[in-house]
This record gives sequence, structure tokens and C-alpha cells, in this order.
Amino acid sequence: MPRPDITQTERFGAVKYGFGLNTEQEITGSLRLFARFGWNEDQHESFAYTEVGQTVSLGGDYNGRDWKRPNDKAGAAFVSNAIKRDHQNYLHYGGQGFLLGDGGLNYGRETILEWYYNAHLWRGLSAMAGGTEIVNPGYNRDRRAALCARGADACRVLKHFCCWCRPV
Repeated sequence: MPRPDITQTERFGAVKYGFGLNTEQEITGSLRLFARFGWNEDQHESFAYTEVGQTVSLGGDYNGRDWKRPNDKAGAAFVSNAIKRDHQNYLHYGGQGFLLGDGGLNYGRETILEWYYNAHLWRGLSAMAGGTEIVNPGYNRDRRAALCARGADACRVLKHFCCWCRPV
């Protein structure tokens, strides 16, 4: 079977549409929670941000007021991303998107857990430490999960893993 090539069906002015919902709630003076949902039609070539057809995320943050560090903040978020069956098949048969595609996709939802602690040091100077765990990176169950340590927000996921990451 020939490898699919999305550039053979490109047309200038194609419309890619979607929507997002966001809710945020301050529960106490220290605790904030959020929930987000996003969807797009996932039938046209992705050209910005990332290749996601559906996303849901939940999370929150807590400031350090209770431990006498009111300018510090700890937070965590859970994200689950998916792509539609057509997009899955395209990648399974060797198609390539602008971020995804190395052939032989064994599809699984991409699941991400992120956490951080931001410590206020002095007059606007802060330090941050945290991490990200990605299960099924690039929607592929054949890729091992990646655990990324974060400092100065330097960890970025590209095609396979990210800096300061190791498979788990």
C-alpha cells in the first residue's frame, strides 16, 4: 500500500474549525481549579500548535499562604488528547503530519500529567521545578511513556521525547 501524503490534497483557503470551553473557579483564597474541553473537525491538515482533534484537561493550583509563603504556588494538571479514526488511519499507514508520523501507529489516547512548584525568591525573582509524564506520546502505544523533569520551564515535547526526559 502506498504511503499516504496529505500534501496531495492541500487546497489554499481550506477551513479548519473547532471550539473550546473553559471554566475556572476560585474555591478558597488559596485554591483555584479549572476544566477545559476542546474539539476540532480533525479532517484538514493541522498547521499550528499541535495535532489534536479532542482535548480535555483538569487541574488547579494552590498558593503557599498556609505555609507562610503566599507568593509560592503549587499546581497540577491532567490532560487527555485524542485524534479521529481517519487521522489515526492516516498515521497508521505511514502518513506524516507536521509533528506526528513515523509509520505503524498503534493508537492510544495521549495522556499527560504535569505538576510544578513555583517558589518566590526575592522581588519578582522566582524558581520553578516540576515534571511532566506523557503516556502514549504522539498517540502511539508502542512509544514508552516519557517522564520529563522541568526547571525554568525548559521541557518541550517535539517529535519523540523532550529535553531532560527519560522513558519510564
